[in-house]
Amino acid sequence: MANPKWELSGEYFENCNCAVVCPCLVSPLAPMTSKPTDGDCHVVIVFHIDKGKYDDVGIDGMNVVVIGESHGPMGNGNMTGAAYIDERANDKQMEALGAIFSGSVGGPMAAFAPLFGKNLGAKKAKISFNKDGHRRQSEIPGIMKLSVHALPSLAEGEEIVGATGHPINPTKLTFAVGDENSVFHDYDMNWDNSGRNAHYAPIHWSG
Repeated sequence: MANPKWELSGEYFENCNCAVVCPCLVSPLAPMTSKPTDGDCHVVIVFHIDKGKYDDVGIDGMNVVVIGESHGPMGNGNMTGAAYIDERANDKQMEALGAIFSGSVGGPMAAFAPLFGKNLGAKKAKISFNKDGHRRQSEIPGIMKLSVHALPSLAEGEEIVGATGHPINPTKLTFAVGDENSVFHDYDMNWDNSGRNAHYAPIHWSG
């Protein structure tokens, strides 16, 4: 069977428990090998698709959240992960989004797939997404509430942007910080990443 043709464009942001800037991005020996600020990594990653298609399945407007936990550097692997798929997705859209964001059909998420040793699965959820200037916000009622804003630049009104090589957007990543009450509670995990490291970027993927 031929590999599916897919593409999408939209926005992404994340918030982890490391101090600004996340050590993963500045690992001196190899990518993602620096020890997290607090020893462990707790990260929530939010995706919003403005336009997208997976073969003949449209995925415009869909939201996806991926969470990950590692004990020690992410580069060591053995991470625990889970996904939340937009509750508006039908069965075909659910399959398409699951394939893209698991990395099973290539694309940027394939770079993360080998790091996950335990997959808690994917479930549907009501996921909101809001982009407002230098701020990004998302919520899954009763599970996750996330808000981040760009770090202030010495150039008034500008963002601090780096070509960090981050798999989600290697050439344009905005450095940000979590707002107050940026929290996640599910799977016996209780995280508060308020005031901690964050990033956001546009995404343009295909496979």
